[in-house]
Amino acid sequence: MNATIRLNRNLINFGIPLVLLGTLILLMQSSFLNGNDTLNFAITADLILTVPLVYFLLVRKTEIPNTTVIPVMIIGLLIGSYFLPQESQAYLSIVKTCALPVIEISILTFVIIKVRTAVKTYKELKSSTPDFYDTLKKVCSEILPKKLVLPFATEVAVFYYGFVNWKTREINENEFTYHKNSGTPALFGGFIMIIGIETVALHFLLVRWSIVAAWILTALSVYAAIQVFGFTKSLTQRPISISQDRLTLKYGILNEVDIPFSDIDKVELSRKPLKKNELTKTLSPLGELEGHNVIIHLKKEHGLVGLYGMKKRFNLLGLHIDEPKEFIERMENALQRYI
Repeated sequence: MNATIRLNRNLINFGIPLVLLGTLILLMQSSFLNGNDTLNFAITADLILTVPLVYFLLVRKTEIPNTTVIPVMIIGLLIGSYFLPQESQAYLSIVKTCALPVIEISILTFVIIKVRTAVKTYKELKSSTPDFYDTLKKVCSEILPKKLVLPFATEVAVFYYGFVNWKTREINENEFTYHKNSGTPALFGGFIMIIGIETVALHFLLVRWSIVAAWILTALSVYAAIQVFGFTKSLTQRPISISQDRLTLKYGILNEVDIPFSDIDKVELSRKPLKKNELTKTLSPLGELEGHNVIIHLKKEHGLVGLYGMKKRFNLLGLHIDEPKEFIERMENALQRYI
């Protein structure tokens, strides 16, 4: 019932602006537009102001962020640039020249302020270290549609961890690393080397056939190597943590899950092979290539959130901890209250 109501509401929220934009496109293709300065101004105003305003009034009391008005405004600008005859784009050109830089600076300023405020809030909490990825997701959820939050945050985090944040992460008493005694960083490094070698070889082969195709493949390969490098660096910055009432498992920006202690059946120190079924997973996306030394049994299913928001259900999870005995001891003490 709620899903039906939400669907109907979204049809209204997005349907009305789409109908308005469709009507404006028909008007822009009309012969009445030629030489009609008043109509040119009215259509431009509708694209840039009226349609975004109608959209804002529709979504302002919903879960859709009010800041999504900006993409609607940009869509109107793009539609005008494509459908309005060139001689009728005088007012649109003014908007491009004056308004776009203001919008871009405003968005950038808004994001910076939000991130700094969120990081400051984290720092004010005792025994808590700011997590850039978590902060970024919270900020993005305020300025982007829900479905775009994780993809956008992931792309930004890759470059942040790979090229911006090179400081050594201080590990608190309640936190545990998982990258020091595993072969994952070396394995990822091997992936990057393979990508580099294959890219050079394929580039020289393809350049004989098409220079454009060769450079496109090279660009995609470089981007893939940057992604793997960012994933590798994120492992050192996002440790596993045990808080007052929950266990937060992170594997860089590749996988994460937050589990209340009340949902944990037991935690065991074990390297035994995991049972192969749909609800058995490993925290590392590499699976048994990395291996595990801790197994967590849950009382009910949870969702392991991976890249770009992809989820995997599980009730048994294998993971590697650099100090497994200390981790087990702390977890057993924490779980005593829930037995």
